[in-house]
Amino acid sequence: MPLFLGITAAAQDDAARRAGTAITEKFPATRTLDVQYETMGSADYDTKVFGSDFEKAAVRNHSRVKISTNISLYKSESQRLFITNTLRYKYETYQYGDIYNYASNSTASRADQNFHYLAESVSATYFSTLFKKPVFYNATVTLDGNEKDLQRVKSLLSATMVLKKTENTTMTIGAVALIDPSSPLPFLPVFTYEHTFGSSPWKIDLILPQRIQFKRQLLENGRLTLGSELNSENFYIDMDSQNLKGIYELNQLELKTGIMYEYSFAKNFIATLKAGLNNVVSSRITEKGERNTDYVIENEQDDQFYFNIGMSYNLF
Repeated sequence: MPLFLGITAAAQDDAARRAGTAITEKFPATRTLDVQYETMGSADYDTKVFGSDFEKAAVRNHSRVKISTNISLYKSESQRLFITNTLRYKYETYQYGDIYNYASNSTASRADQNFHYLAESVSATYFSTLFKKPVFYNATVTLDGNEKDLQRVKSLLSATMVLKKTENTTMTIGAVALIDPSSPLPFLPVFTYEHTFGSSPWKIDLILPQRIQFKRQLLENGRLTLGSELNSENFYIDMDSQNLKGIYELNQLELKTGIMYEYSFAKNFIATLKAGLNNVVSSRITEKGERNTDYVIENEQDDQFYFNIGMSYNLF
């Protein structure tokens, strides 16, 4: 989803090139190749099943490995239509402390849990004008699943209009519609504002409701970022208990607040370090394909510290 929240580029004679540059600059996962490792510290949590207290415990460690690749499939001669292919892989692992079960009034241990998530997306982006303003339209179809099987087909539609573009300021407005009943945010109006302060090295990068950040150059090829960013995470769970059998999907909204430093080297490589506080805004598990409001399990989790290290390669 961040890719389509972030179409905030300038759109003049070379709209396509500028749009591609702005998107890959803002979102590492949209570059030709991006690899990230993230680890999160201990956090207490409470779980409810069908609205009733089920268990409480602590996640001692939670880590993610993310790999994504983006390849251009087609570009029209007019450079108004682009079709791209994106492949994503994620591996999540959880390590637990002692777990208290409300029903049995007992404490037990749990083995580490590991989850694989894979997604294949084909995206078409078209550059046009409306009311003499540059507009970007996007349609994306995604097939996702786990290491066992393909699970679902999802789609997304978005449109973004550039309201203002000057040397120091870019402002856009748009909307994103996720054709996916399990999504915690199926429809989003999107407003973006990027402004470089005239007498300061800082600039503001605002993408509502996804993030607010302040950025500045630090060292010749480096950039420092401070702020908050809202992201969604999901994966599939194969359950086989008395009340829950079959494939279920976890959808989680996380608000990360902290610091990031990016450094560009060897022309096309970018190294990234991030650290800060992670707040789980919403964490729900639904039966595969069901509405997010019809969840069977809900988790409430305390804030936790996170650390992320990444490496990106951008062919262009």
